[in-house]
Amino acid sequence: MVKTLGTERHKALIALLIEKREAAGLTQSDLAAKLGEYQSFVARLESGQRRVDVVEFLELAELLDFDPAAAITILASVRRAIS
Repeated sequence: MVKTLGTERHKALIALLIEKREAAGLTQSDLAAKLGEYQSFVARLESGQRRVDVVEFLELAELLDFDPAAAITILASVRRAIS
């Protein structure tokens, strides 16, 4: 399995999550409170220091009001760098 942190798909995921959070009018602290986490948790997600697992992704989609299946389709279209 290839490492995923820092890949183009991971960067696209981060950009998508930031875009959706901002579109929802939420700060990192607001989103963290909704998740029952600290602001630093969201900061680590958005800075690329932490992966997002599928269950967290679904929770984020629900809280930020976006279609997770449509988001996955977008992310799947990002080409994976071949090493």
